[in-house]
Amino acid sequence: MRKEVNTHRIFYIMGVSGCGKSTIGRKLASTISLPFFDGDDYHPEENIAKMSEGLPLNDQDRKAWLEALNSLAHEHQQKGAVIACSALKKRYRDLLNDDILPPPVWVYLEGSYETILNRLQQRKGHFMPTALLKSQFETLEAPEEAIKVAVTLSPEEIVAEILKQLK
Repeated sequence: MRKEVNTHRIFYIMGVSGCGKSTIGRKLASTISLPFFDGDDYHPEENIAKMSEGLPLNDQDRKAWLEALNSLAHEHQQKGAVIACSALKKRYRDLLNDDILPPPVWVYLEGSYETILNRLQQRKGHFMPTALLKSQFETLEAPEEAIKVAVTLSPEEIVAEILKQLK
């Protein structure tokens, strides 16, 4: 008997900038028929300006942004949604999880500094400069409870692996 996957929940796609959160989030959302939201779209203008200048965000900068994403998850928790968000620290993930039932599914897109740096150097038109990647890796607290997928796979393989690990 085949186990069905409950997709009526919140899926957070997390990792450092350039790991593919938006690409994988859109593809996963399309595959399981859920709306997709890119966390970058919810940053206050001050955060985008700061990052554009090559300055890393601090916890205070991130607080309102994380609260906005948690509110977004609350709005969609009954029917489900896929939300891309770096969620680099455990306390950020705790805030994003706050009062979300059933508990969200976390998908961590793992990649080496060199792999991600190469991707960022090829990316055009994004506010996040490559200079901030080092600070993101320094901030990253890899999740223990998450679906972990290597970014070296193709987007299709990543989504297939996420669905496989959900079952």
